[in-house]
Amino acid sequence: MSPASTSSASVSAFPYRLVATDLDGTLLRSDHTVSDRTREALAAVTAAGAAHIIVTGRAVPWTRHILDSLGYEGLAVCGQGAQVYDAGARRLLTSVTLDRQLAALALAKIEAEVGPLALAASRDGLDGDVVVGPGYRVHEGPLPVVPFTDVAELWSKPLNKVYIQHPTLTDDELAQAARDAAGGLVGATMAGEGIVELLPLGLTKATGLSLAARRLGVTAAETIAFGDMPNDIPMFTWSAHGVAMSNAHEDLKAVADEITTSNETDGIAEVLEHLLHP
Repeated sequence: MSPASTSSASVSAFPYRLVATDLDGTLLRSDHTVSDRTREALAAVTAAGAAHIIVTGRAVPWTRHILDSLGYEGLAVCGQGAQVYDAGARRLLTSVTLDRQLAALALAKIEAEVGPLALAASRDGLDGDVVVGPGYRVHEGPLPVVPFTDVAELWSKPLNKVYIQHPTLTDDELAQAARDAAGGLVGATMAGEGIVELLPLGLTKATGLSLAARRLGVTAAETIAFGDMPNDIPMFTWSAHGVAMSNAHEDLKAVADEITTSNETDGIAEVLEHLLHP
């Protein structure tokens, strides 16, 4: 399917003005690429008058190369909602930072309950580094990181979020332990395998998506969202229709309006093609 083949009947029938997609485990396959079929479905959607917006936990420096490979020039919500990025202009429109004193206190409270944690953090800005401490395992693929050994380096520059890992707790257990110990200081979410994040209190993907949608003149009632992890739950709650991938976390499936096939088998394209050609 190509944009040129989309009929006028299909254009008028498309029920949403905004298509919001997570990246890892959703839009991206395991080799970090987007299939031709999914690219064509998204192109057909934009030809039908809807906007496509990427909403990812990755900060801008870990997202920009993917946007470039897609020829993506719209708005992107990055950093778990902390950043609204104009890919065409290559500039940040909004950026929310984590209060480092609160985050340090939160970490102390969490470690008092569960023991020592391996730490990493995403620094603020268009070119902010991801700094990684001893024992922290990076799961997002071959992306650049800066190692640190002295925890003081973690707090030396403004941050969007802190990543935590525990030697024995599962990701779900660690995220819940963080909420129990420090939920009044920071937000805590599970964003993927080995990825538990501490965020500014109240910040979610829905925060950034709502800001970006307002800039586009689109409402929640006109939005369909695709995701695969618990950090996508607020985005589903905000959007009119939430679609979980078949490979999604059970917590997200439980709140989804629809479940499609996996990120490996063009789950996004299947839903969009059906909406374009009901």
